[in-house]
Amino acid sequence: MRYFLKLAYNGANYHGWQSQPNAESVQECIEKALSMVLREPIAITGAGRTDAGVNAAVMYAHFDVNEPLKDTTTLVMRLNSILGKDIAIYDVLPVHDDAHARFDATARTYKYFVHTEKSPFLYPFSWKSTCKLDFDLMNEAAELLKGYTDFTSFSKLHTDVATNNCKITHARWEQEGGQWVFTITADRFLRNMVRAIVGTLVDVGRGKLTIEQFCQVIEKKDRCSAGTSMPGNALFLWKVEYPYID
Repeated sequence: MRYFLKLAYNGANYHGWQSQPNAESVQECIEKALSMVLREPIAITGAGRTDAGVNAAVMYAHFDVNEPLKDTTTLVMRLNSILGKDIAIYDVLPVHDDAHARFDATARTYKYFVHTEKSPFLYPFSWKSTCKLDFDLMNEAAELLKGYTDFTSFSKLHTDVATNNCKITHARWEQEGGQWVFTITADRFLRNMVRAIVGTLVDVGRGKLTIEQFCQVIEKKDRCSAGTSMPGNALFLWKVEYPYID
């Protein structure tokens, strides 16, 4: 039997989602909790791989068990009692046997939070800009992302993906109270992609790059030409969409 976990986490204390040697990950913590409660070895597969320090308002992961789960509500409660305060399990959902948390996702949305005036209440989940940013110009540049498919310039080097092509369907900055929020949706994302895009858009907002130069950065297909990778603490995986989950 296959099930989906719906969960969220604060990534500050983890070296990303994916299990790795000699570093604590979100995946590893959840697998240990599931294995303890269900009394059998459990491996989970996530919808994506968030980097160290990056947060998830919503993440999905699938796992298999030998027998159907009788009480998923109690399972959620038991998992939450074992896991630390920075990981929350929201639901356990039965799915068809070949459902896949990563490959079946049709779209993913990330949000990056920025504030321009010092606030003790926004840190650490928002990045403080030390200079004025032209968000209208940044939106002009962000809109152009939808016209490209190859985002090699915004990808971490030496990754194991077969292609650097992605289809971006939404990319926009909007003001929400005392913050500016960048929302970006695509069918898939490359490692470090959103943080590199935001860093390059910030260069546009600071006047370091023109719109034409921003396009040239993308067209060069060279990570060294793009802006600095932004801190992960202000980045959230916000939504993952599936054809069989509302």
